[in-house]
Amino acid sequence: MKPLLTVLTQIHRPAVYVTNSRFLSSGASSGLLPLRDDAPIVGSSRELVQRLGSQVEVRTDFITEKEEAAFLQELESGLKKKRYEFDHWDDGSQLLGPVHVIDLDKTGYIKPHIDSVKFCGSTIAGLSLLSDSIMRLVKDDSPSEWLDLLLSRRSLYILRDQARYNFTHEILKDEESVFNGQRVPRRRRISVICRNLPG
Repeated sequence: MKPLLTVLTQIHRPAVYVTNSRFLSSGASSGLLPLRDDAPIVGSSRELVQRLGSQVEVRTDFITEKEEAAFLQELESGLKKKRYEFDHWDDGSQLLGPVHVIDLDKTGYIKPHIDSVKFCGSTIAGLSLLSDSIMRLVKDDSPSEWLDLLLSRRSLYILRDQARYNFTHEILKDEESVFNGQRVPRRRRISVICRNLPG
């Protein structure tokens, strides 16, 4: 997994944060509150977006097309040996190990879940390959509180602390894949997920 190690050393790249953000007015017809007009995160309220601002990151163009091709070349041989498991929680095929790889068909999606504290610590990071998609976070005990993350192809998302423990996360179905009023068509998507160890 040399490409993964190379990419993970780049985590120092600037992230999208809530500071200096510009929100839509509360009277906006969509009701969505983005961090900025071009920001990849929208939420149910300004307060929620601000409260989780340091715990949810999306870093667009985190890797180059060449780096994505190197990942795919390395992953494809292992993924070809797997079959899609439509009765599994993520409707995809997986390669498990120190790094978790999920291969979702265009029609696949990941159902709402919170990763088990037995296997994962306070941080989850995922690299999105091949397709744009929408990740939705919903507060476990208050479904009216949510964030949508636009995970563009070659982006990296990071969930920490409260966003990781108190919110379910899911990848929306293709027919539900809408971000801030804009349709985001889904294709096959491979995600490379890294988690820190519980401690």
